Amino acid sequence: MSRPRRITREELAGDSLDVARLLLGTVLRAVGPDGPVAVRLVEVEAYRGPDDPASHSYRGRTNRNEVMFGPAGHLYVYFVYGMHFCANVVCATDGVPSAVLLRAGEVVEGVDLARRRRPSARGDVELAKGPARLASALALDRGDNGIDLTDPAAPAGLFAGDPILPGQIRTGPRVGVATAMDVPWRFWVADSNAVSSYRRGGKRRPAVQRG
Repeated sequence: MSRPRRITREELAGDSLDVARLLLGTVLRAVGPDGPVAVRLVEVEAYRGPDDPASHSYRGRTNRNEVMFGPAGHLYVYFVYGMHFCANVVCATDGVPSAVLLRAGEVVEGVDLARRRRPSARGDVELAKGPARLASALALDRGDNGIDLTDPAAPAGLFAGDPILPGQIRTGPRVGVATAMDVPWRFWVADSNAVSSYRRGGKRRPAVQRG
């Protein structure tokens, strides 16, 4: 049986809105010290750079967002609330900051291991339902920031899955951001129960689930 095809850097070197749609249905597999877990991506959120005030890169390059400036295909992992990690796939051309936040997925490999990593999950559908939960199920943390997902030797990779038909894709406003909150740059698979709940951002809520 042949292995799934690894997503290439060239496929990810496009506009974040196009890459967001491409990522739906792909499989992110990460091998931690205790073994591998893979999730089928069912919800993502696009972020741009200088023209997107909700993006980490809006005000320019910093030590934190350096990975966002490319090249495409790298993993951008950041820390929020002093307790959670969120994972993004860097896209666009080298030097143009852009990324897609991985909001939710369905565990398709290593379910037992994901359960041990996420003991508070109320059922398997919640193992990677939300960006922090997804990162936790895959055991992604700050040490994984900058991983090249297109490198076969890397501990994490992105692989083609069953294609998602255009009619199965829904779009809507981004979640939890305090600015540019109404642009329909969140994309999800319509029939997946693992899609996270929508929560509108605002002035009283920090913009933490962003890429």
